[in-house]
Amino acid sequence: MAILSPETLQFIRAHRTDDVRMLALQARKYPQVDMAAAVVQIAGWQIAEKKVPLWAQTEGVQYPAHLSMEQCSSEITARYKASWLQGDTMTDLTGGLGVDCSFLARNFRKVDYVERQEVLCELARHNFPLLGLPQVTVHCADGVEYLQKMEPVDCLFLDPARRDSQGGKTVAIADCEPDVQKLEPLLVEKGRTVVVKLSPMLDIFSSLRELKYIRQIHVVAVNNECKELLVVLQKEAKSPSEGSREVWISCEQAVNNFLAEPFVFTYSQEKEAQCPLADEVENYLYEPGASLLKAGPYRLLGARFGVKKLHANSHLYTSDTLVDFPGRRFRVLEVSGFGKKELKQLLQGVDKANLTVRNFPASVAELRKKWKLKEGGDVYLFATTLEGDRHVVIKCVKA
Repeated sequence: MAILSPETLQFIRAHRTDDVRMLALQARKYPQVDMAAAVVQIAGWQIAEKKVPLWAQTEGVQYPAHLSMEQCSSEITARYKASWLQGDTMTDLTGGLGVDCSFLARNFRKVDYVERQEVLCELARHNFPLLGLPQVTVHCADGVEYLQKMEPVDCLFLDPARRDSQGGKTVAIADCEPDVQKLEPLLVEKGRTVVVKLSPMLDIFSSLRELKYIRQIHVVAVNNECKELLVVLQKEAKSPSEGSREVWISCEQAVNNFLAEPFVFTYSQEKEAQCPLADEVENYLYEPGASLLKAGPYRLLGARFGVKKLHANSHLYTSDTLVDFPGRRFRVLEVSGFGKKELKQLLQGVDKANLTVRNFPASVAELRKKWKLKEGGDVYLFATTLEGDRHVVIKCVKA
């Protein structure tokens, strides 16, 4: 890690909100400034201000090149993990930029950060003391080799690389590096609790099939976008040959940096739940949040919140009175079939709308083109299917 001159540091502080592309073109105007390094730090700070505010507010924290900043965890997801992970000793086997480690470390007496890229290790050695984390020791080493030699700890954390040799994103557990499935027996030997961050695109049931020691799964969505799929491994979990495992699924939804109450369930509870189907669309319409749509507690949502499902496969719900549902809530204005006159009346005066398709034989793009609708506005349209396979459009506004 290059040591920045006082002139460069002063320039970074003075121009941290400026357009980095414009700054890069002005290097000749500032001969005392290492402009290449300054641009990296300013760009990093600008990302951190939105993604990791605590780091941006801490004077002296330094940042890596753009890719590492784009790939690092956000503060809100790191704080979520820190809300339920604690103990005496922890090891982060895939340290990266160290955002997750910096928040988790506050709950442990002794922490080991392991990362094979020397440049990231240098940044970690510089940043962790500034962030008030003297208990973190930085190790520049391969995570798998370190795992084989280390002493057991209370918590092991790893975020396997989910990019192939060409830089493309991967999803499957076996395609990540390191391969958690192969390492699983050793992981649960060395960590009393092991937390693995997997691709949010990964099918949850495939993780249950491939990993033997899963005890919990946490699905984390931020502003209605699924960001993290966390699996918790512990050695005492039953193997499939010993009978079914009762795995707890926790769906967490964060909106504007606020963590809501998680929706926790098991798939056996989902299987046993009774959810009534609606005969018609009632006064209010509900769309589950992204983490719930990912995990799929569709019957339980109806049972726990007293709402009716529009169709077994539509994943939309309705009720006569407004309930505090974990997702988007709407007041229904009108419901239309697909007859020309009905649709004309429904769309009268609507030139733009927020359009969603659920269990419907046409795409959003196709319907927008057909109805000549721009995106946006206060009106929400849901093209969906009711019980009895009736296709309808539901016009509503946010409740």
